[in-house]
Formats: sequence, C-alpha cells, structure tokens
Amino acid sequence: MTGDALWRALGTRSDRAAGGSCTKGVLAVALAVAAVAAAPRETEACSACGCTLSSDWAAQGFATGSGFRLDLRFDYLNQDELRSGTGTVDRSSITFPNDREIQQKTINRNVSLAFDYSPDAAWGVNIQVPFLDRYHTTIAPGDTEISTSDFSRIGDARIIGRYQGFFPDHATGVQLGVKIATGTFDENFASGPQAGTPVDRGLQPGTGTTDVILGAYHYGSLAPRWSYFAQAVVEQPFGSRDGFKPGTALNVNLGARWAATRGIVPQIQLNVRAEGRETGPNADTPNSGATLAYLGPGITVSVVRGVQAFGFVQFPVYQNVNGYQLEPRYTASLGLHFQL
Repeated sequence: MTGDALWRALGTRSDRAAGGSCTKGVLAVALAVAAVAAAPRETEACSACGCTLSSDWAAQGFATGSGFRLDLRFDYLNQDELRSGTGTVDRSSITFPNDREIQQKTINRNVSLAFDYSPDAAWGVNIQVPFLDRYHTTIAPGDTEISTSDFSRIGDARIIGRYQGFFPDHATGVQLGVKIATGTFDENFASGPQAGTPVDRGLQPGTGTTDVILGAYHYGSLAPRWSYFAQAVVEQPFGSRDGFKPGTALNVNLGARWAATRGIVPQIQLNVRAEGRETGPNADTPNSGATLAYLGPGITVSVVRGVQAFGFVQFPVYQNVNGYQLEPRYTASLGLHFQL
C-alpha cells in the first residue's frame, strides 16, 4: 500500500503523495538519532513532565492538504516510582525526618485540545491548549508526614507554525512556534505540614516563561503497507520568571505503522525526551535533569469519515534522572482526530 493509500484507508483526504523515497527516510531517522546522541548528558525531565507520545498529525503525514482539524487527547500518568540515576530508590530504607525531599506520588490526568489549520499543502498552524489535573504527595525535608497538593488548571499554550513545501511530495517540514505562559505558578499545598506553602515550580501548571519551539520532521513509505515518520523538536526558554527557568528540552520521535486493514492501523513509537536542569533560586536544581526513552505500541482506527480514534500505552525503556525523581511505570493515551 502506498503512503497516499494509507491516508485514504484512515478516511483522510490527501492532495499530495505522502510517500518519499526510502533513502530520504533513512536519512531522516539517522538525523533524529544523531540529535539524541548529541544531546547533553546533564539533561532533565522533572517529576511533573507529561507524556512524551507524539500525536503531531502533520509530522506523521496525516494532516495532508488544506482545511481545519481538531484533536482531543487524554493522557494518564501515575508517577509512583522513585528513581535516582538509572535505578530505583527503596523508600523503606529511608528514615524520617530526612534532609532531602522524598516525593511519594504524582497522578496526572491531562486533557489537550489542539486546533490545526492549513491554507494549502505547504503551510499550516497548530494551537495547543492543555488542561492539567494533578495530584501530588511528598514528604518535605525535616518532615515526617505527607503534604498534598491537588489542582485542575489550564497549562501553558503553544502556537506552532509549519512549512513543508521544500519538495513536491511535501513530506519534509520545519516547525517554528512559541509556548505562552498561560498556566499559573502560584499553587500551594492543600494539606499536611507544608499546607499553604508553594508547590515546587516544576509541578506548577505553568513555568511562567515564554519558550521558542523549533522542529523538523519527515515521513514516507518503507514498504507496501508500511510507513514511518521521524521528528525532532527543541524547546528553548527565554529568560526566567520569579526565580525559575526550565531547562532546554529536546524531543525526538520515531514511528512506524502498518496498514493492516482498511481503517485500522497498528503503530509503534519510540519517544526520547532530554531536558536540561532547571535553574534559579526557586528551582529544584539537584532533583531536575534526566534522559527518558519510551516505547509505545498503539492503534489508530477510522470511526467514520473524517474521524479517527487512537490509543497508545508507553513503557519506559531507559530512564536516567538526576537526584530523586518520580517516574511512571507506564503511560496511557487516548484521543480523537477530526478532519473538519
């Protein structure tokens, strides 16, 4: 099955070839892997980091041609495994009070809404607004009891433009955008010894900073019924806000899918995130910094014409964190994609 036939099998319209030579595909994957290898080793994903799964339909070749698209996605992360370096930390061996914070659990139930518009096959813009539901428990330095925070708030929005008119097949694109500080960063602990004091900045709904987003992607066909995509995105914060600056982040996503039957496409993704340590007097610098890699099998199903549903489960294949940080044993994502 050709790339264009794959998009039609999912019920989407395409006015261009979605393929691309295998030579270009191998080059794209090689560049993405090289980007991970070149990433600094002192990198971080704070205990509040969200799911790394890519549902960027343009980068995967689904958002083809002109028109409006809408995406609704739900992510569930239960971060209950305390880690340090590449190993786990045995909480039973820790005595209290302790001179360092020992986080207990962070449960994220996040909903994201994305609006996408393409005036033609070459240009497009995507607006993303997350809604975060986060429950967090921890034992602060010097405490013996658990402190709890629980909030549901809008997070930081993103506006990302793209151009993919370099080649006739429109299968290679670049992205330029900005993260806007729409999320608050003044949430306090609700109960426990720390009640009324601020929650760690890395756990707040927003960072308070404006970040620039730069990315590139390529997609195409590997073999009959098989296709792939590769994407690398860098997010660079500019300045700090109220004594806090998040680290520079790099996300690399590789994916492959098989057009098993008309309208049913099993997929698998490898998602790698690397993020520099957060800095500033209100940052938890010692406990920020990691490189994470997740393998995510999933499936996309055409519900009716112009509507696709997808589901993925991600499992960690590599975790290397600085200090003590909470990470999930798995993440789950569900979503709907509408071609309007």
